[in-house]
Amino acid sequence: MLAPQQPGVSLSALLAAKEQRAHRQQSWLARYHTPLISLTLVTPGSVKDSIQYRNLMGVALVACDQLLWQHRWPVLAREVNWLDTGAEALWSVDHNAAELKASCVALEQEHPLGRLWDFDVFDPEAGQIGRHSLDRAGRRCLICGEPAHACARSRRHPVELVVAEVEKRIDGWFTRD
Repeated sequence: MLAPQQPGVSLSALLAAKEQRAHRQQSWLARYHTPLISLTLVTPGSVKDSIQYRNLMGVALVACDQLLWQHRWPVLAREVNWLDTGAEALWSVDHNAAELKASCVALEQEHPLGRLWDFDVFDPEAGQIGRHSLDRAGRRCLICGEPAHACARSRRHPVELVVAEVEKRIDGWFTRD
């Protein structure tokens, strides 16, 4: 039996959460003066908080913590927020932002659940470090493999289909042998 999901969130709540996240990011950059990793999840549709998504976030948190520990990159602060609008995490890391971004992109590309994670990296001076600055290809669509931004912009696939694909990937990870 599936666990009950939280009710969907409104567009205005999502926009307010995005604005609050940006404010937290800027506050951390000003406070710590070091690069910042910001993690959210790829959660299409109006439901942003569920048992599946919390489990997905747990795997992402462990993966990022392990990455930082393995490289011995100093973490000055770490915060996780479990919100109705979706889980969010921040790490202030005393290391080169471009290298952090490259390592986070590698996590997104190499981990079986990585496509469902969205790691943003910010440098206190240069701002957000994008994939393009590292000569990395953009994300691919979960359904057809075309550039994700094009499919999202045109709403090429029904949201129910994309949600089902996300849930299938999560369930596949947690029920593997």
